Amino acid sequence: MNIDIFKVEEWMNEYEKYSKYDLGNTTVNTMSLEELFAVTEENKDEFFKKLCSLKQGYGHIKGNPELKKSIAKLYKTVEPEHVLTAIGAAGANHLVFYSLVEPSDRVVSLIPTYQQLYSIPASFCSDTVVLKLKKENGFLPDLEELKDLITPNTKLICINNPNNPTGALMPLCMLEQIAQIADKAGAYILCDEVYRGLSPDEAKIPSMADIYEKGISVCSMSKTFSLAGLRLGWIACRDIEALESFTRHREYNMISCSVTDELLAALALKNADKIIKRNCDAVRQSLEVLDKWVCTQKHFSYVKPQAGTTAMVYYDFDMPSEILCDRLAKEKGVFLTPGCCFEEENCFRVGFCKSPDVLQKGLDKISEFVKENISMKE
Repeated sequence: MNIDIFKVEEWMNEYEKYSKYDLGNTTVNTMSLEELFAVTEENKDEFFKKLCSLKQGYGHIKGNPELKKSIAKLYKTVEPEHVLTAIGAAGANHLVFYSLVEPSDRVVSLIPTYQQLYSIPASFCSDTVVLKLKKENGFLPDLEELKDLITPNTKLICINNPNNPTGALMPLCMLEQIAQIADKAGAYILCDEVYRGLSPDEAKIPSMADIYEKGISVCSMSKTFSLAGLRLGWIACRDIEALESFTRHREYNMISCSVTDELLAALALKNADKIIKRNCDAVRQSLEVLDKWVCTQKHFSYVKPQAGTTAMVYYDFDMPSEILCDRLAKEKGVFLTPGCCFEEENCFRVGFCKSPDVLQKGLDKISEFVKENISMKE
């Protein structure tokens, strides 16, 4: 089975080595285990005593029960039995496509978004189409255009909220309208929600799993909870038929998640409010730095992110995004992701939550590059 090159991941794998100023990664100040215990104020000695006595066999096949209880509390209508753990959100997304989509089905996805959401179904589904998100619409989908893409064989609508790479956030009323469109077609909605909970004003972000009976929420410990190293994600879905399909297909590719990962994730999610508060503070502080920089730059503009940890910054000079980001990495040590990785041009993605200090220094280096290579030609 052929599949497109995963442009974002290929780029990051190649260019992280140049990273003196990391504006490429999209997590929030990734935590060490020491920091996790400091933030949660849990008893570290008791936890590791329990962990060290735990036999390292297969874990709970459908997920650690205590972890699933904590995950369910992140939603309004989801119960623990509606949750299935997976190897990160990447594994969860793949499992949804693998379980639900037949080659004759239509899949509707958005672009720009995380490439998994259109390249995986396109690899085995001959009828995958994309809806272009436009800067002038604040990178929110045009629902009339969405309706035009729906056909009788539409199986799945894929959205990403908050959006990566733009930081756009669909409000509840828009999510409800998308649910109505899907319901009329009898389609599922896969909503990648890995940045859910990360907003500068700490506003509650609704989940598609709560809004729509056939809504499928995918999330993980990576972004909102700063624990990407756990490789722990999940599917939350109230549709029993879909859950049974996910479980049946899951048995072929993973059996269970790591016992250790699930135990650490359960501890973290027991203290979800503390971690989310920590990370929303970081989003707010870093976004202030980014917004101040963009507003004072002659050549750069953006739609200010409403949530998440990423922004798409556009520029007005003639240089392909791949060349710009290559030169910034090799000449200035600034690690960014070019817009071409998201099928966009004259822009780049900034992951702005590494730290305000690193962010400011990286942005200053971008300004320095422009002064040396662009402004002097004007």
